[in-house]
Amino acid sequence: MSCLGVLFSLDEETVNKIKSFSSDADRLDYLQEEIEEVYFEKYPSRLAELDKSWDALHRSLTNGKLEYKNGFFPLNHVILGGEILYESNDYIMTLKSPEQVKQIAAEIDKIDLAFLQNGYTKIDSQDYGYELTEKDFEYTWTWFDDSKEFWKLAAKEGRYVLFTADQ
Repeated sequence: MSCLGVLFSLDEETVNKIKSFSSDADRLDYLQEEIEEVYFEKYPSRLAELDKSWDALHRSLTNGKLEYKNGFFPLNHVILGGEILYESNDYIMTLKSPEQVKQIAAEIDKIDLAFLQNGYTKIDSQDYGYELTEKDFEYTWTWFDDSKEFWKLAAKEGRYVLFTADQ
């Protein structure tokens, strides 16, 4: 798998539907066959692709580790924090509530290049699995910076945000 991360801005009806499934397989099918298909085609402003930057981004916004509950709110909720909707190890799905989205959007709007770079330097390259390089940091910063407008719109519209990544 490619480990690509995507953020989706969802309405309450869609959230209720994805939560209604009793199995991870059904939830994943709904994500891939309904949410991804519709959002990529019809609602590009309601998604933000993160490519593979989400791993370094989560680590940079928390304490350098890739864990669901590390770091502090709201920055630890940008990627992995939130309600875990998928328990199998082949996919990640975490949901942020509209109130959390508002707090995340306000906080990440303050983050500049220096702040993120400081967090990036705290990553253990052995744990990360990649060498920490200026090129990798710039890649991480670019995807993060591009996602800020997505967060602002989701907060303004009072929507949920679902982070997804294939493993």
